Amino acid sequence: QVQLVESGGGLVQAGGSLRLSCAASGRSFSTYDMAWFRQAPGQEREFVAALSWSGRNIYYVESVKGRFGISGDNAKNTVNLQMNRLKPEDTAVYYCAARGPLNMDYRNWRRYSVWGQGTQVTVSS
Repeated sequence: QVQLVESGGGLVQAGGSLRLSCAASGRSFSTYDMAWFRQAPGQEREFVAALSWSGRNIYYVESVKGRFGISGDNAKNTVNLQMNRLKPEDTAVYYCAARGPLNMDYRNWRRYSVWGQGTQVTVSS
């Protein structure tokens, strides 16, 4: 089973950028569907972006399209989330998640079986 560790969170001003990384250990991430979710205080966990195991399919929540980019680095066995033009409403704990290839329902957090510990992203106005 793969284990996931996120890094790269922090405090940034609105309009700035951050790059989150999810390091996978135990197995190659390329055998898993990978995704990023986020959760703000008092809110439900929200889908942000997903990368299918083949790398051919990428999905984003509408609110981050054109600002965020998900990518995989096979050499480092990491999945990254580049976040540009950040807004205060992007503030949340960001989680990396993995599941066996399913080819459907990427946006449903209940479909993912492996989770990282989360990394805090705070965007000040």
